[in-house]
Amino acid sequence: MPIDATLPYDDSNIFARILRGEIPATVVHEDEWAIAFNDIAPQAPVHILVIPRGPYVSWDDFSSHASAEEIAGFVRAVGQVARSHGLVAPGYRLLANIGAEAGQEVPHLHVHLFGGAPLGPMLAS
Repeated sequence: MPIDATLPYDDSNIFARILRGEIPATVVHEDEWAIAFNDIAPQAPVHILVIPRGPYVSWDDFSSHASAEEIAGFVRAVGQVARSHGLVAPGYRLLANIGAEAGQEVPHLHVHLFGGAPLGPMLAS
């Protein structure tokens, strides 16, 4: 169900629970700024979610309220995940859905990292 990305952070969301260790995830990267784990319903051979450790609802919330250090750390973590999975040379896609019209379903900023095969057009016609 798409969410309203302008609402306050809800610490009962599934990604907050993964960060607290209440729900298991197949973690592929973890550092002080971010955690990355395999998507449970992959849409490509490689489909990883990268989330910041901080309580940010969306990209807008993150870019407005996170410190420069948090932003840099998160962006570096996304790049590290792509490199560690051998995706830089063949190419990969990043996707962040923000708000209801984009289909954001979890009220915690997350970036989908897709790769491992040709991904086709960016948007369905």
